[in-house]
Amino acid sequence: MDLFNNNPVSNILPSDGEANYYGKILNYEDAQYYFDQLTEKIKWENDKAIIFGKLIITKRKVAWYGDKPFEYTYSKTTKSALPWTKELRALKGIIEKKTGEKFNSCLLNLYHSGEEGMAWHSDGEKDLKKNGAIASLSLGAERKFAFKHKATKKTVSVFLEKGSLLVMKGSTQTNWLHRLPPSKKVKIPRINLTFRTIELNTIK
Repeated sequence: MDLFNNNPVSNILPSDGEANYYGKILNYEDAQYYFDQLTEKIKWENDKAIIFGKLIITKRKVAWYGDKPFEYTYSKTTKSALPWTKELRALKGIIEKKTGEKFNSCLLNLYHSGEEGMAWHSDGEKDLKKNGAIASLSLGAERKFAFKHKATKKTVSVFLEKGSLLVMKGSTQTNWLHRLPPSKKVKIPRINLTFRTIELNTIK
């Protein structure tokens, strides 16, 4: 099922989870402003993952920010959170007001073009709040985003617009995989901010 439209959707998943698409929550000017600021000011690094015992360095760049310098482990690599920038604090406030959720951290991804994507996965790291919300803000290039049910293999897709917000919560990570498919048609960069909640009792 594809959901390529401009209207907010309460829950784009048919069952076993919640993925609420709010559409654009930033106007064009604000979305471009934050894209430019984050491109310049965020301390981007190439992402690293250990796959089948081998260290893989991706073209995609990432950054990890939060309330405290706590550690977050995924793909068998560990990152230490940097302090919020004023732009990240502002965006966190906008999203918290919009969703009614609270977040203490943000994992950012920088995709230089449509040739860079993300394979099927779920965000089930032990440091994350169980069934907690993950708010995904898209800036820059507009890209397709897909879900696949782990048991039934049913797929759902949504077109993430510039300045749009998608919030995954509940049992979504337990029952669904998600990915950002590559696209040769997309030639410009995309920044994706995923605001999360790390359980405080797991902070090192």
